[in-house]
Amino acid sequence: MLTVDQDSDWTNSGDALVALDDDKTKGRTDMELLVGTTIIELIYGDITKTNVDCIVNAANTSLLGGGGVDGAIHRAGGIEILEECKEIRARQGGCSVGEAVITTAGKLNAKYVIHTVGPVWNKGINNEEDKLEKCYKNSLDIAVKHNVKSIAFPNISTGIYRFPKLKAAQIAFSSVQSFIEDEKFMDRIQFVCFDEENYQIYLKIFKEKL
Repeated sequence: MLTVDQDSDWTNSGDALVALDDDKTKGRTDMELLVGTTIIELIYGDITKTNVDCIVNAANTSLLGGGGVDGAIHRAGGIEILEECKEIRARQGGCSVGEAVITTAGKLNAKYVIHTVGPVWNKGINNEEDKLEKCYKNSLDIAVKHNVKSIAFPNISTGIYRFPKLKAAQIAFSSVQSFIEDEKFMDRIQFVCFDEENYQIYLKIFKEKL
């Protein structure tokens, strides 16, 4: 596998892009980067079907489920996730924007679900970029505390919260890069795109890392 020097700028990383799997039914090629000892993967598909220790949920402040990826994770994981979310609500009243909490994964093929609340986009006047960065940072920090070695992220805040997709993807990448540069250990970090537009944005970013 081709590697990226952990201390280098990813834009000068050389041939660090590797085709993993050509999905003939979707016409997509999933990609990976090896940064230090951490594999960064791009996947087009359903995050509830990923095979990782931990799935990140783009939750709302109530932690009671909703639409999009939030609803999909609750449906696939079953009532156990919702019951744990209710217990968290009883202790702390939900989850604030930019923060994250952890539950077990119910019926999902994972050990944990980390629920993080992304910001609603308001033209950037409410520190939305900083809040989105905190979503990734806090999720990764919680994952490390629970000895998670592989984690999958959705495209946080890019649905009904209307965060600009390119800007959100750039924040996601920079947050992961900072995490790795801080010498925090993770075997595998996935970016899982469910829609065409996000996938193409992430694919372009991956290719720019050559």
